[in-house]
Amino acid sequence: MKAKLSLLPVFAAAWQFAAYAGEPCAAVSAAGIAGDGTAPCSDAIQRLIDANPNREIFFPDGTYLLDKPVCTPAHPSKSVALCLSTYARFKATPGWTNVEAMVRLGAIHPANNIWLPGSWYWLKGGIIDGSGVAKGVSIDGGRETLVADVSMKGVLVGLHIKRGANNGSSDADIRNVNIVGNNATNSIGVLVDGYDNTLANMRIYAVAKGVVVNSGGNSLRDIHPLLAMKNDRDFFARSIGFEINSGHNWMDYCYSDQFATGFKFGKNGGGVLDKCFCFWYSSKPWMRHVGFSSIGKFNAKVLYPTVVFRNSGATNCLIEVGEPYGKGFIRDAECNLSCINDMRDASAQYRKDL
Repeated sequence: MKAKLSLLPVFAAAWQFAAYAGEPCAAVSAAGIAGDGTAPCSDAIQRLIDANPNREIFFPDGTYLLDKPVCTPAHPSKSVALCLSTYARFKATPGWTNVEAMVRLGAIHPANNIWLPGSWYWLKGGIIDGSGVAKGVSIDGGRETLVADVSMKGVLVGLHIKRGANNGSSDADIRNVNIVGNNATNSIGVLVDGYDNTLANMRIYAVAKGVVVNSGGNSLRDIHPLLAMKNDRDFFARSIGFEINSGHNWMDYCYSDQFATGFKFGKNGGGVLDKCFCFWYSSKPWMRHVGFSSIGKFNAKVLYPTVVFRNSGATNCLIEVGEPYGKGFIRDAECNLSCINDMRDASAQYRKDL
């Protein structure tokens, strides 16, 4: 009786090799590009992108020096997906001076099309290292873009979602992205100019402003910016966890940690904030803490927030407004009201069910 030939060991060996290498079998590999951190490789990466439309390009562990931005196409017939292994690092060269981000998604071959296969493309995994000077990632065009499981370090602006191709709508999805800024006075974790985006599960550190939203139709869930304490009074006084300059935004458990102002609304800012959190883990007498601030009328609907002030000589204000008679309110706030000591506090006019 002849023994049956089994292919299981062959498949197992192939699977183990792919798992060990960390490289998806169907991907185009960037292994031929030097990832030893010794010479710039922006041009080589761009050539690889241009030569492989509708392919996923995989970057194995290594350091890939960028001396100029890398751009991906927005048109569905030309788009690519960038997949970085966990320890693959795009690092800006020390002499970086470009005003654009290191990785620009949808920045070439513009399109406003979700009908063709290839309209959904992404950047997944890896480390984007701004070397303390560069911007990290921008979404420049297209309609459906994903950024996921990415770590950014030493960036001036971590993620910038620009106005999208569909009358300003970008329709981007962002999840599991951690950002460490460079502590510059103009540093921002996330800057949103395009409409209709979903952002979830993000940690942001060492920036002057955690999240700036200049558009509407956005959903933000579990976003946690944390201020890196500096012995700089002016820097602290201008720091903002969330700056919302447009209405029609929805925020769920967004957590401002140690910023001077937790949530600041521009003239047209507003939206619904559900179970949001302002916290100061330390304070000094010269500090001023503001939970919710509005340049104009207070029109935000704030539901079930938690605001924890420190009673250590700091000035504490729950709600500050630039103009009276706003249509907003704050409902069922969990707050140590006895610590509010700012004459400008207007929370009594907007509190409900306290």
